Amino acid sequence: MLGNTKVIKHSITLAMAGIVTAALAGCSSEKSETVDIIESSPAVEWHKVSAQNLAPYQQRDARDEVFYFVMPDRFDNGDVNNDNGSATKLESRGGFDQTDTGYYHGGDLKGLQNKLPYLHDMGITSIWMTPIMRNQAVQHDGSGYHGYWVVDFTEIDPHLGTNEELKTFIEEAHKLNIKVFFDIIANHSADVIKYKECHGEDGKQWLGETVGLCDYKTLAQVAAGDTYTPFVMPGSEDIKVPAWLNESKYYHNQGDSTWEGESAVYGDFAGLDDIDTDNPYVVQGMIDIFKDVITEFKPDGFRIDTVKHVNIEFWQEFSPALLAHAKTQGIPNFFMFGEVYSADPEYLSQFTTTGNLQSILDFGFQSAVQATLVDQQGTDVLARLFEADSFYKDDDSDASMLVNFTGNHDMGRFAYLLKSKHPDMSESEALARIKLSNAMMFFSRGIPVVYYGDEQGFVGDGHDRDSRQDMMPSKVLSYNDDDLLGTSATTADANFDQEHILYKDLAYLASIYQYHPGLRISEQETLYSQDTPGIFAITRTTETEQYLVVFNTALEKQKQTFKMPFAGYEPIVLAKDKTEEDGQVMIHLAPLSFAIYKADSTNVSQ
Repeated sequence: MLGNTKVIKHSITLAMAGIVTAALAGCSSEKSETVDIIESSPAVEWHKVSAQNLAPYQQRDARDEVFYFVMPDRFDNGDVNNDNGSATKLESRGGFDQTDTGYYHGGDLKGLQNKLPYLHDMGITSIWMTPIMRNQAVQHDGSGYHGYWVVDFTEIDPHLGTNEELKTFIEEAHKLNIKVFFDIIANHSADVIKYKECHGEDGKQWLGETVGLCDYKTLAQVAAGDTYTPFVMPGSEDIKVPAWLNESKYYHNQGDSTWEGESAVYGDFAGLDDIDTDNPYVVQGMIDIFKDVITEFKPDGFRIDTVKHVNIEFWQEFSPALLAHAKTQGIPNFFMFGEVYSADPEYLSQFTTTGNLQSILDFGFQSAVQATLVDQQGTDVLARLFEADSFYKDDDSDASMLVNFTGNHDMGRFAYLLKSKHPDMSESEALARIKLSNAMMFFSRGIPVVYYGDEQGFVGDGHDRDSRQDMMPSKVLSYNDDDLLGTSATTADANFDQEHILYKDLAYLASIYQYHPGLRISEQETLYSQDTPGIFAITRTTETEQYLVVFNTALEKQKQTFKMPFAGYEPIVLAKDKTEEDGQVMIHLAPLSFAIYKADSTNVSQ
């Protein structure tokens, strides 16, 4: 629901946007035949909507949000005095090297706070940060810049700021009606525990069959007495907080996960100490940890890391306990969504149904968008995805609460996926495909997430470290040699350009999304798909209105007629052409474009 704040109107001409000519061919972008790519145009006028135009953040449904997923260390440096971390806790000091992709670069909470207006103007309503709790600064050949090596669940990592600075950041975000979400971890802590049979008495060796790994010991082996002997190196005996986390009996201690079978739950995640979430004491201990986080900082929700690597019974207790506690703290719409790295809806859905989580990141959606726009498969891939939405339906959630994304800090950016598959793709086509992927993310069921830097045309050289570029001026050579999309800038420059084509497009999409509640919360039905690139059409229906949303994933103009239940479909986003007669609505779309039309449900088709 829109608030009473004045809405700014942007007048837009009815004419189609200019033609961009790209070197494209039929269904392949590597040949020389030219195809005109025409962008969809807005209707006569659209309304600039930002967080301050919306209902107060405490009252908003999660499905009203537009998320911005950001790695604070790589965003903006607001305080150079904290670049080296703690002055007193050696395990959280150091690891700062702005030239290395695997080390701290200096971004912090103050830098993020300084850029709140930049995010607000893009239409962002919720900020999701990678983990910010105090990390072990250095492990092996890298640092904890990403936040996933926690040693202290009560204190903010000193490279990012202080607890008080975090509270100030949240307060300032809330003043702009923007929510703040923490990324949390219950699966593991930092790599502190060693195994004598694997690491040797000095903790520095690899004695197993696989160098760099401690071979996994199965539950059957453990039951038969074939176990590792855990120990902690001198000086690290008491570095974890709360104190009970320093006791090795509260960890599985079975060696490294192979990512298959039981090891996916009981094994160490690349050496990180796997917490024994089967233990009732641990279950309550983790619940208490995050209850305290909610009490002290009052975040608006959690993204939960590595959910599938924890036994599902843990989530059955954890989620209801934290939601109930958040309500006692005056956060009635506290929202949690988990990371389950799988594209299979039937598998994913068990964590929101059996597992009691409210939502998960929809890797199925990401996979389907990649299949249609990167791999250039038919739009029936999307239809099959949405056919499986029934798996998510239970008493307190459904597929409309899933969190949509197109790329991230692990798999790489959507632009990188395009580049790696089609290295000769023109910039104009790449931008058109990125914009269309964003439109799918916003206007299909689910909650959209913008990965930081995507709005500035970041591409990257791969996944993980290669997809975690600096928004502030970078000193990393492998970042700075990237050819960014839609700009002449490089990552050696500060990239907060509010005139960038993708920034402006995301602000436009967010405004449409917010101005039309039926594009956020409604029943979705697939109207048309095909087994080749081309038209994909859905309806979004409420009690009072119906939206017709049509995408064209092909490099050619596409035309399709739909039998519709209502009459008088008016443009929200214009097609190349649209006709309507006797309940038949014909939509003609330019290549790689989309259109949205809306009808009143009282205007029944004759």
